[in-house]
Amino acid sequence: MDERRKVAILGAPLDLGAARRGVDMGPSAMRYADLEGLLTRIGVEVEDYGNVSAQIPEVASVVDEHARYLQEILATCAQLARRVQEIAERDEMPLVLGGDHSIAIGTLAGLHAAFGTGGVLWVDAHGDLNRPETSPSGNVHGMPLATALDECGFKLEDFAAPPWLDPKRVVLVGTRQLDAGEKQLIRELGLTVFTMADIDRRGVADVMRDAVEVVRG
Repeated sequence: MDERRKVAILGAPLDLGAARRGVDMGPSAMRYADLEGLLTRIGVEVEDYGNVSAQIPEVASVVDEHARYLQEILATCAQLARRVQEIAERDEMPLVLGGDHSIAIGTLAGLHAAFGTGGVLWVDAHGDLNRPETSPSGNVHGMPLATALDECGFKLEDFAAPPWLDPKRVVLVGTRQLDAGEKQLIRELGLTVFTMADIDRRGVADVMRDAVEVVRG
């Protein structure tokens, strides 16, 4: 990264995507831990743009048990996508803080709006490739990567039409647990996966070199 490029911090305090509460405090926790100060001390220019707004479960409603709180999640992600697009188009680097994986819908949609179809290096124990018809829980937290690949069938009226990613440039790293529907989708789309077993056998540096090459296309 060019050290002269400003890092733009943006928080997404959402916790509707998973069954366990509390990840909405992630942006505050990272700020409290002096994220901005740490970045400044290594010579990075930083600006904090605050948070997008998010609904809370106490006043949200579950309309579809196969995609719980979907409309409220998409409302937050639509805000996030617009803000990320604005940041990227100013040639700043968006650093989105959160804890609910659903927010990746907004981040990836915003980057697509700014730069077009791209790739992603997805570092996670899970694939986040579930769809409403394959998800064991109905938690949208497990669907953001599938959403970005246009595999969830969601009505995304406030977003540019997906897919936002090129499957040939999608790499999952550190994977150790995939649901049956996720494995099927990985095979169908030809996604690249490096599991924890690959990392243990080859070492993280070797795996990451190969992963970055795939993301570059």
